[in-house]
Amino acid sequence: MAPTNPTSTTCDVLVVGLGGVGSSACYALAKQGYSVVGIDQFDPPHRFGSSHGDTRIIRKSYFEHPSYVPLLIRAYDLWRKLESEIGKQLYFPTGLLEIGPADGVVLQGVARSAQEHSLPIELLSMQQASERFPGVHGSCHWQAILEQDAGYLLVEECVAAHIEQARKLSAQIRVCERMIGWQADSQGVSVRTEQGTLHAKKLILCAGPWASQALASYSIPLQVLRKHLYWYATRTTNYAQDRGFPCFFFDTPSGYYYGFPDHSGQGLKVARHSGGLQVPGPIDGQHPPDDQDRRLVEEFLGTYLPETELKLRRSSGCYYTMTPDEHFIVDRLPDAPNVVLVAGLSGHGFKFTSVLGQIASELATEGRCEFDIDFLSLHRFLGLQPSQAGHGS
Repeated sequence: MAPTNPTSTTCDVLVVGLGGVGSSACYALAKQGYSVVGIDQFDPPHRFGSSHGDTRIIRKSYFEHPSYVPLLIRAYDLWRKLESEIGKQLYFPTGLLEIGPADGVVLQGVARSAQEHSLPIELLSMQQASERFPGVHGSCHWQAILEQDAGYLLVEECVAAHIEQARKLSAQIRVCERMIGWQADSQGVSVRTEQGTLHAKKLILCAGPWASQALASYSIPLQVLRKHLYWYATRTTNYAQDRGFPCFFFDTPSGYYYGFPDHSGQGLKVARHSGGLQVPGPIDGQHPPDDQDRRLVEEFLGTYLPETELKLRRSSGCYYTMTPDEHFIVDRLPDAPNVVLVAGLSGHGFKFTSVLGQIASELATEGRCEFDIDFLSLHRFLGLQPSQAGHGS
């Protein structure tokens, strides 16, 4: 597909949803010289979807599945390139301390990914972890793994940087424009919005928690969970980033908890990766207090990070859009191969968005990508063979 000159209503590729993936896809396409129109019902970066809340952890030794690791290696490279282009730091290599039972899902999965991809990790006893990072507690029977190359991304600033760079490369970014519906045939795609109709050769859908509405006819089993984020004061400086405290992820009897060091005196950020309240669409962006969730977080802090003051400084919220197996969907639609879907990032997708934007752009323009992403194919939910779901052709 040869690039064409953009117009107000016609382009090579339309991107719907300008959060982490959509903003990255616009940038990747514009960088290749394609005419791109990106639309969002809000004005990103915003607090209504999944790509917000100050920070997101980035890590390579991926316990969820070792097949994610090649994508992460490329994602790291792309984040560094973006930083170089904008002249601003987005990734902060604090390290990541993962703690829990040696035979648990997290530590076993981290070790497996590290071994398969020759990634450097450091295995610690719980006592060694507590000595190295004062203020960290855990069962004497647990172990810890430290991944030095892990850290966090500034989530809103990453989205803003991708949008800014896409604009500089002549992508049209249309905000506060809600999609009403879309159609695709062999001639191209059309997207109806509240402002009119847009036409393109290809469409990339990155609708986040609104994906089920955008794909209602496919009955993809997506579940949206409302999640809460908390920032707490601390009694000591042991949890401060400038004192070397890392990001953390705990596998505990009451579930998974993760968080970030106190940087710039903002407080220790912590959240439950487990749980969450299922909410119906359309998503309203509201995050009323959840007393049970906060109680569990504070019990976690009191047990495992006891130098935290249980004095809440602020809170926020976001959404997880979950697939049944908690792996992403990255694919072309089986009956509309000119439509690319990136959905169901299941609460662990933001770190990948630099590379997912690149992959979505390749699927849209070339019909394939350089990575093995069959494990992210739509066929696992629609009962199709991988080739039917639009890969590699």
